[in-house]
Amino acid sequence: MTVRQAYEIFDLGFLSAVEGAPEGWRTTLDKLEREVARIQSSQGRSIVHATFSLQRIYDASPAQVFRALSDKAAKAAGSRAATAIRRSSAKWMCARRTRTPKGRWASGVVSTFDAVYFDVVPNERLIYAYEMHLDDRKISVSLATMELQPEGAGTKLVVTEQGSFLDGYDDAGFARAGTGFLLDRLCASLQG
Repeated sequence: MTVRQAYEIFDLGFLSAVEGAPEGWRTTLDKLEREVARIQSSQGRSIVHATFSLQRIYDASPAQVFRALSDKAAKAAGSRAATAIRRSSAKWMCARRTRTPKGRWASGVVSTFDAVYFDVVPNERLIYAYEMHLDDRKISVSLATMELQPEGAGTKLVVTEQGSFLDGYDDAGFARAGTGFLLDRLCASLQG
């Protein structure tokens, strides 16, 4: 592998960053070499565990937030902003197990969310386990809890997730960021 970088310097204050680039590339390629060796030696099988918890406060009652998370009619009537998070829980009333329709990303990758709901207490909590697939590759299996708590005139939603990231898909940070994005979109949906 050969790496070539070209720079156009507009601010001499950034010159030290350019001077450090070869060392940065050396350490990056060393890490890549170790990861390739690990994958080859384990034939690609691995599990990385991660736990995260996020919370948001919404200017809506627990019943309104729960409805936004679980009701197909709310999904149809409201903004499409929180579609992904609603899609994940919309069918719990009809069946304990739900599989979302496959979604296709702009890159062409198809993602699938397959969940089993274990505990549903309206306006209070949802507890479910789910697996994620990218195309035909299972990338993670997680246990998630959504807790709704009154907070003044609004609702505090706490999401805690324990994930197992599989076979080189070591990306708990992406899962956390994606969940945060969906919670923010849910807020926009409740306001609009």
